[in-house]
Amino acid sequence: MLPRERVFAALEHREPDRIPWGEHSIDYNVYEDILGRETFVQAKMKQTRALWDGRRDEVVASYKRDRLDLIRALEMDIVFVSAVPPADYRPEPMTRLDEGVYRNAEGSIYHVSTTTHDLRIYKRNTDGYVEPTVESLQERIDAIDDEPLGNPGDSKWDLVRHAVTEMKDTHFIMLMSDDLAFPTFGRTEEEGWMNLILQPEVCRKVAELKGRRLVRQVPLQAALGVDGIAPCGDLGSSTGLMASPEIYREMVYPWHKAHVAEARKHGLKVLKHCCGHTWPVIDELAEIYDAYEGIQGSAGMDIARLKRTVGDRICLWGGIWHEHIIMGDQQDIRNDARYAFTHAAPGGGYIMGSTHSLAVGAKKANILEMKHCRDEWGSYPIDPETFA
Repeated sequence: MLPRERVFAALEHREPDRIPWGEHSIDYNVYEDILGRETFVQAKMKQTRALWDGRRDEVVASYKRDRLDLIRALEMDIVFVSAVPPADYRPEPMTRLDEGVYRNAEGSIYHVSTTTHDLRIYKRNTDGYVEPTVESLQERIDAIDDEPLGNPGDSKWDLVRHAVTEMKDTHFIMLMSDDLAFPTFGRTEEEGWMNLILQPEVCRKVAELKGRRLVRQVPLQAALGVDGIAPCGDLGSSTGLMASPEIYREMVYPWHKAHVAEARKHGLKVLKHCCGHTWPVIDELAEIYDAYEGIQGSAGMDIARLKRTVGDRICLWGGIWHEHIIMGDQQDIRNDARYAFTHAAPGGGYIMGSTHSLAVGAKKANILEMKHCRDEWGSYPIDPETFA
């Protein structure tokens, strides 16, 4: 089977020739470790500085070259792509205040993470913040059809068009998509979560605005020639849903359902990325989506239980613990693969991947062990007796 045939088989709950492998995010260190060269791909502050310096074309060229080369080098089956900065993009550099500390033109303070090396908001300037109202949001909803949508020839889609041209004949092309998580608003994160309870009417309108925009984007996404989209919106933390399942079902679920229905009208598969504990809404996710990715074992999302509970309705994508890829060793990877392959792979409906991403700190040896486990144990029919 070709890689794209393998992925379609898994999504359709058929057994392919071997377990497919894909990720929704891979940080720069993995490219450099595997390909043996520097990259701008997901290169955090290095990429930010390059864009500040007006080197957009170099950044995009790196994405086009290195993303595809890594997929080939690791023999992955899914090519994940996204929009890139448009031509002539050159953001205003932030003002450096201290080592790793910056201020943007609006007065918000950012710092460079010592863990992930990306630029993160530290203190947002909210002096000009205007709280939305039901009326102001309805005005924006009424004007959605007047918003510019763009076209498949826009320079922001350079990476997507390149991947489709170069690899769609052989690989599954997956476009990273906007998504709707819990529809919060406020000056601070804490205020946003409180408003779900204190101002639910406004939150419903926030969800409607975002949901209608998601649905409206689908025809353009389909016109790019991709095979599927991956909405990335987290619903859970490591201990539970971020808000109640009732809020999800009332405010979010209808728009998730409408988004996927529109995607399927255009022939797209929808592979949902969602971190955290999602057991309270797992039936809804299984009803809507083709695949569930980011199955966070450390948040209680046991892949064997998922297979028993919803595995006949949704393809399970994950199994190799994110934490083990970074902090564990090759035996941890083998244990994860043995467990996932034994319980989730038989009968199809399974894609190997991390339980989050191949992130900063991921060990080269552990990533290569993932590949080795798939090569050694991943051919169908799956036979756990061979898992040494």
